[in-house]
Amino acid sequence: MLLVASLGMTLSAFQVHSVDAATDYTVKPGDTMWKISQRYGVPLISLQKTNNEWDNNLYIGQRLTIPTITSAERTLLAQLVHAEAAGESFSGKVAVATVVFNRIDSSLFPNDVKSVIYQIDQGHYAFSPVQDGRIHNTPTSEDYRAVDEAIAFRGQGNGSLYFYNPQKSTSEWIFSRPVTVRIGDHVFAK
Repeated sequence: MLLVASLGMTLSAFQVHSVDAATDYTVKPGDTMWKISQRYGVPLISLQKTNNEWDNNLYIGQRLTIPTITSAERTLLAQLVHAEAAGESFSGKVAVATVVFNRIDSSLFPNDVKSVIYQIDQGHYAFSPVQDGRIHNTPTSEDYRAVDEAIAFRGQGNGSLYFYNPQKSTSEWIFSRPVTVRIGDHVFAK
């Protein structure tokens, strides 16, 4: 029931706290996963997934890892969202940010925001705004909100690892990937 309640929260009521390193937490008397998630402003599902704890049977002294991204990573991801999805709907912006988190969570890609965004594969950057410099443009408040929503619902999407604009892409390989969803001008795929 708590999971349903946490999913029903609106993003405006959900505050993400960024820190510069992963946070360790020691369970205290009266703690629950829900209370800890609220204290640190992280989604309950992310806290559970990070710690592989799917029930509320915590013990005093137990060490938990609080999932976080740094403020610099949040800004970099908002810059990518701005560069890749300017003019797209809010859900399209969230989907772009979600691809980065899906890559981080996949064994096929690097395991942090910066490494995923700046990844070079076969001599090319994974994201064209890194190559052409658009990654350095200033993101909007909506771009940051899209990143925050992707953080809040991390792991709950359809597993998209790629996205492309079929009007601009020329890669036969990307066209061969299974499509997960189409949002605006982007096709998302696994």
